Amino acid sequence: MKADEPKIQGRDDLTKIPQSDEKTEGVPMATDIAQLTDSLAKTRVEEVELSYKGLGKKLDDAQSVEEMVKEIQDFEDLQALRLEGNTYGVEAAKAIAKALETKSNFKRCYWSDMFTGRLRSEIPPALNSLGDALMLAGAKLTVLDLSDNAFGPDGVKGIERLLKSTACYTLQELRLNNCGMGIGGGKILAASLIQCHKNSSAEGTPLGLKVFIAGRNRLENDGATALAQAFQLMGSLEEVHMPQNGINHPGVTALAKAMQHNAGLRILNLNDNTFTEKGAIAMAQALKHLRSIQVINFGDCLVRPAGAIAIADTVSEGLPILKELNLSFGEITVEAALTVAKAVKDRNQLEKLDLNGNSLGEDGCKALKDAMEDMNIGELLGSLSDDEGEPEEDDDDDDDDDDDDDDDDDEEEEDEDVDEEEIEEEEEEEEEESNGNKLSTPAAASRPPDVSSFLSFPSPDKLLKLGAMRAMLIEQQVDVSDATKTAEAFLKIASVYKEDNDDVKNAVLDSIDALLRKAFSTPAFQGCNFVSTLLVLLGLIKSEDKVKPVIVVRGHLNALEHVASQDYFPKEYVDVLAVFLSR
Repeated sequence: MKADEPKIQGRDDLTKIPQSDEKTEGVPMATDIAQLTDSLAKTRVEEVELSYKGLGKKLDDAQSVEEMVKEIQDFEDLQALRLEGNTYGVEAAKAIAKALETKSNFKRCYWSDMFTGRLRSEIPPALNSLGDALMLAGAKLTVLDLSDNAFGPDGVKGIERLLKSTACYTLQELRLNNCGMGIGGGKILAASLIQCHKNSSAEGTPLGLKVFIAGRNRLENDGATALAQAFQLMGSLEEVHMPQNGINHPGVTALAKAMQHNAGLRILNLNDNTFTEKGAIAMAQALKHLRSIQVINFGDCLVRPAGAIAIADTVSEGLPILKELNLSFGEITVEAALTVAKAVKDRNQLEKLDLNGNSLGEDGCKALKDAMEDMNIGELLGSLSDDEGEPEEDDDDDDDDDDDDDDDDDEEEEDEDVDEEEIEEEEEEEEEESNGNKLSTPAAASRPPDVSSFLSFPSPDKLLKLGAMRAMLIEQQVDVSDATKTAEAFLKIASVYKEDNDDVKNAVLDSIDALLRKAFSTPAFQGCNFVSTLLVLLGLIKSEDKVKPVIVVRGHLNALEHVASQDYFPKEYVDVLAVFLSR
């Protein structure tokens, strides 16, 4: 396949795992293979997609997308389209939109990073054209991903009509990470979701959004509060990711109230906002209603000791399937940290407690480590390498005063932030307008991620930022005695594989090799369970536990092909995988 050819998933071009010519002990009997084949025959690949991802093309007009348009038109059962990693002008978008007008089975829009270098004025008409085409086609969307487009409030206006339409009554995942929506865009988005829920409910099919991702959007309190109203109304959310949005305790409190109405919430990521104690206590109260919560990321949120203790009380009272709790960089003292440690000791499914970057001091770090070791949960504690040291003596005395002045302080901080941002934006706009252009540009980079952050929300950039020791760090993070956790980690790493980027590709394969080599050399590791879990997660066989399959991407198949040829991977499992993946 040429580098610039589209990739089609769900047809006959699935990567084939090479079968071994050797006859080894443990190879499944013919009846076992027949049973697996029968299971596969009953399994139908439901998603078919056309991908132009990462080609790096600048597509300005209808002529530049002629071949793409023809391929879209000829694809009879198109359900997903990947346009990421190229840049599309208004006329190019209109031509693609025209081709989508007949695709009634269309479900998934993977349209992140598709306007780099474009004028901001170009983005709304391009999005309106694409949205109108989907409405005309009668599409029923399940995924809308427009992340990394930095289109501002005007970009949200470009999808406003689509979000309110019947095409989005079935929407399950809305991904708008790093779009620069601002307060205005957040309010438009919230109003659109509320209207969509109202319209869909009137027709007996209420909007049941499950995944909402909107990090790095400068939503602030007003934007977050508006969205909280939509969240409370829907009550269907399972994942919420809103890191780095400049939200203070009024906005956090509004979100906390909304989360109480989303009982199925599994992941709540509000990293790098400013809770203070008031916001943290409000969140602690909300968490009492969320017994399905598995991942809580309140890192870099300034929860402070009282907030940490309130959250600890909630954890000790419930949250039975909590897997990860991140309270890093929150000005937490050793007493509060020890309270948190005691709270998690009976959480049997907990995999990691992150208290890095707090105010424990050297003795406090040792006391925390010793306490967790004494409770036989020492392995759950993340690194404490960035501890800020013990707080100054005056800090404790000033805490009450600080808390009393939280409202005033937050308002002053907000005003200062807004003033600075307005000045910066005005200067940028003046400079851009003087050049005759207003470009869509990405925001500044965030704090480099750790392994936990990568595994919770994988991306190629995060994997590379783990550095040369990434394979060892991942190997240390994953419990390879657990076949299910190993399979989940494998798929997360493989999902960021890039055939056209050697650095990413090598980082993925090195990490997978380290992980699986350790797993298959561990006596407690059950290889058969690992393979069966992979097949379940890939949606190739059904599980009695109703496990939700992942969205299969080419990287999963490339990684499996690589693994099957390695000396650490037993040949009998190669044959089992081949039965499924060679069809």
